Amino acid sequence: MPEQTKAISYRDAGVDIDAGNRTVELIKKYAKATTRPEVLSGIGGFGGLFAIDPSRYREPVLVASCDGVGTKLQIAFELDEHCTIGIDLVAMCVNDLLAQGAQPLFFLDYLATGRLVPEKAAAVVQGIAEGCRQAGCALIGGETAEMPGFYSPEHYDLAGFAVGIVERHKLVDGTQVTAGDKLIGLASNGLHANGFSLARKALLTQGHLLPGTAGNLQELKKQLLTPTKIYVPHVLPLLDKYQIKGMAHITGGGLVENLPRAFPPQFDACIQTGSWPVPAIFNLIARQGPVNPGEMYRTFNMGIGFVLIVDPRKETPIKEELAKQGLKAYTIGAIVPGSGVTRFDPPLT
Repeated sequence: MPEQTKAISYRDAGVDIDAGNRTVELIKKYAKATTRPEVLSGIGGFGGLFAIDPSRYREPVLVASCDGVGTKLQIAFELDEHCTIGIDLVAMCVNDLLAQGAQPLFFLDYLATGRLVPEKAAAVVQGIAEGCRQAGCALIGGETAEMPGFYSPEHYDLAGFAVGIVERHKLVDGTQVTAGDKLIGLASNGLHANGFSLARKALLTQGHLLPGTAGNLQELKKQLLTPTKIYVPHVLPLLDKYQIKGMAHITGGGLVENLPRAFPPQFDACIQTGSWPVPAIFNLIARQGPVNPGEMYRTFNMGIGFVLIVDPRKETPIKEELAKQGLKAYTIGAIVPGSGVTRFDPPLT
């Protein structure tokens, strides 16, 4: 007779269904804290339900965005701190929605890992919920995937998906931008979630400071882990009071590549180099790399996380209103005739 073979389970293959169920229970309270009146379902269904009130809108346009946080995750792994990286995930999506004038409505996340640790996953979702709270949107669903052999047991990856809404006539699409309009730069929290592959190459090797890099390793990593600024609560109120002609979320590509997405191709964005204080972390990366200025401005936000394009007559009141909110804002340049690029005055060397 053939020898008895012990039956194997999904857990033997590395996937723990019980851990998945426990994760869902742990994150329900965080999702519930972000609810809005339009939310019709809680976490755990096959899909999130969100009812748009037709009486509030005449010609609504839905705006969608998806993003991740890239290799900034490696800093979270090295510090074993996971409760803020979810803010970055939300910020990268909702700031994109905001750039077109949309109010974020709801958010969904995707977390994939080699080994699901419910408490770690819950810490990530706690950060996602905090990001949603800051942006005023509801966390209505997501997916947690345990993928042994595909990801290492200690690592995970994140993706986020956001949907917002704006009246068609209030879409901010850059078509009204003209020469002479001012560029108002809103201060960033540091690197946000872009350029970490270059930052880590310039400053770290296998999680340790490169020789000659001054400072404390743990403090540097904590600074790098500072979550991305969410600009929604600062900028949305401005859209009801002022005509904002164009907006740009300064993400991968920096000021060089993101600003031209916010105005017609017959203009340039002329940036006054030195018109805002560049945070020390960028100077450290440039010095330690070394990384030349052109590469720095094409990779990092350099201290400006979001840009408004406005009529010169609105420049002062908008900056004053942002100052009342505690957000630093600088006039960093103007729109000039050109060919659809960002230029710097004086030029980057």
